[in-house]
Amino acid sequence: MSMMTELATAYPGLMGGMITTMKVLFLAIIGGISLGTLLALMRLSGIKALEIPAKLYVNYFRSVPLLLVLLWFYFAVPMIYFWIAGKYLQLDAAFASCVVAFMMFEAAYFSEVVRAGIQSIGSGQVNAAKALGMTYSQTMRLVILPQAFRKMLPLILQQCIILFQDTTLVFAIGLTDFFRAAYVRGELMGLLTPYILGAGAIYFIISLGASIGVQQVQKRLRF
Repeated sequence: MSMMTELATAYPGLMGGMITTMKVLFLAIIGGISLGTLLALMRLSGIKALEIPAKLYVNYFRSVPLLLVLLWFYFAVPMIYFWIAGKYLQLDAAFASCVVAFMMFEAAYFSEVVRAGIQSIGSGQVNAAKALGMTYSQTMRLVILPQAFRKMLPLILQQCIILFQDTTLVFAIGLTDFFRAAYVRGELMGLLTPYILGAGAIYFIISLGASIGVQQVQKRLRF
């Protein structure tokens, strides 16, 4: 079998794996940024009842390996899955556990980026909003966060690239992402090394292209 014929045969499986990778990535980014923003606001609220739990959450998830978190949720989420995801969302348990694990793990890192972005906005902006009669919620939503997200966008995008690379860890729980699809196909056809090298090249090209895009975003935001 020629290489072109082999690639044509393997294409559907590899593309299906890439779609799974992108689904996990997209949902983890949305959930991670949303939860991370909430954690950042809790830490900056000045209310101990909100600040302390948020700080403990961030410190905990930044102190444990991502693979450990992934395995923990793989065994924990199926119990929740049968009650929620399986009934209403029609999600596979392994897929659901990966999304939740990545979302909660990345939220700790996104929260630090968001917190730094908020703190970079001058206090004069807050004082001006208060003078206009805005509440804390309105000030954050309408004044601070739009400016903060503009400043921290390159860092958020860079963290997304890291997350894309980390999605290969779903291999450990058997979810068929792009890397696992390449591995299984290569092992089946006796071409494991070429497939692994090819998958690595794809990850490199995507990550490099995304990094170049982030650099362009940084340049544009400077003006």
